[in-house]
Amino acid sequence: MASRIQQLHEHGQSVWLDYIRRGIIGSGELKEMIGTYDLRGVTSNPSIFEQAIGKGDDYDATFHELAAQGADAVKAFDTVALKDIQDAADLFRPVFDAAEGHDGFISMEVSPTLADDTKATTAEAKRLWTALDRPNVMIKIPGTDAGIPAIEQSIAEGLNVNVTLLFSLANHEMVMEAYLRGLERRAEAGQPVGHVASVASFFVSRVDNAVDAKLEEIVKGDADEGTKAKARGLLGKAAIANAKLAYERFTQIFSGPRWEALAAKGAHVQRPLWASTSTKNPAYRDVIYVEELIGPHTVNTMPLATIQAFADHGVATRTVDADVDVAKGHLASLAELGIDLDEVTRELQVDGVKKFATSFEQMMEVVGKKLERVAAGAS
Repeated sequence: MASRIQQLHEHGQSVWLDYIRRGIIGSGELKEMIGTYDLRGVTSNPSIFEQAIGKGDDYDATFHELAAQGADAVKAFDTVALKDIQDAADLFRPVFDAAEGHDGFISMEVSPTLADDTKATTAEAKRLWTALDRPNVMIKIPGTDAGIPAIEQSIAEGLNVNVTLLFSLANHEMVMEAYLRGLERRAEAGQPVGHVASVASFFVSRVDNAVDAKLEEIVKGDADEGTKAKARGLLGKAAIANAKLAYERFTQIFSGPRWEALAAKGAHVQRPLWASTSTKNPAYRDVIYVEELIGPHTVNTMPLATIQAFADHGVATRTVDADVDVAKGHLASLAELGIDLDEVTRELQVDGVKKFATSFEQMMEVVGKKLERVAAGAS
């Protein structure tokens, strides 16, 4: 079943599971998935933890102990989340060792409520890194304006960073530059750079959701038939085109004298990580956001259903750097129709931060209520 997943790895793409829950760690299910699907890592976010903690009884025993200790919701979440990430990192440690530090990472996110506060984000990233105390963890920092300097500082301090909520080409470029500056600062200070790892999580399917809605408005509006046909032809094209151009820029930035000087010191590239790759529109192929973005030095983080779908019927061919001129043409055509992709992606990032912050706040509410229940003796 895993042969198609293995083919992705042969093309240079790592598959990470976009899900974590205590039950799959303790039961051995995650360990089994590592073997079955040759998983190379795990990502988490506030929405994932909200679902994991809010449903089932995986955490009840720990909450009983924490309630008895008088822990509040903040302390309780911190305790259970850190333990889950540590345990998952330990499961993936053999993958990390076999890959010589290139893979086998588990990501934990800085609270999205801090997304607009550089100083607080930097401090929280360092606290999580120190508390987790594992070489194969990554701290997720959003690529917001306030997040960019926090990313640079964290890299300069030797943290592994997963930059999240990237949608635009300009934003992605700023993140890559922040990574390079962080590495250069380490190198100039005589500190090693070979152990520092980072990925830039570039969100995919959400771009199509937003752009397709605008294209549908054109199709249903009073435009001429030629314009409507043009809009129909661009449905489902924006996200992949956007990601392909992000990959093209990645290959340009991680080449040439500046990068070669860092590579000579052992530095690793900041790999593009394709996030939000489950297909939201049933009209599209269920593995389209995997099949169209396969290539060297990439990661695709997928929910289990997408991993299973690709293992069943995915086609593994190098595609991420194919038909780049076509991709550029698609984005140019969107602009001709009056769709400003920069504006769309800017709104998506703002909305993404808000959604994660809302999930975080809802999760803390769930944790607080669970603590109250177990403290009162309820199950």
